[in-house]
Amino acid sequence: MYKAGDVILAQIQFTDTFEIKKRPSVILYEEFGNIVVAGITSNLRMEGISLSKDEGAIKESIIKLNYIFTISNKMVSKKLFSLGKEKKKLLYEELTKRLGDLNS
Repeated sequence: MYKAGDVILAQIQFTDTFEIKKRPSVILYEEFGNIVVAGITSNLRMEGISLSKDEGAIKESIIKLNYIFTISNKMVSKKLFSLGKEKKKLLYEELTKRLGDLNS
């Protein structure tokens, strides 16, 4: 099974079209066959958390914290690699900051 911090290749539907493509994503959590992920892009002009080749990415990329969605585990093609401990911590801290408004 998959776990938080795994970077996967999955069928992803774009928000502005009905088009579905295989794209990398990082797993935030998995429960009952549903996987909550954050999208990853190679467009380095996007905001988010950087992901380097040294960490396992095919090319320099960005984890997009504004692109979070739920997919079925059946949409996962394969696991690519896992984020290191420090990168997972940074991802958690950034997500917590963004969700902080729920606490006000």
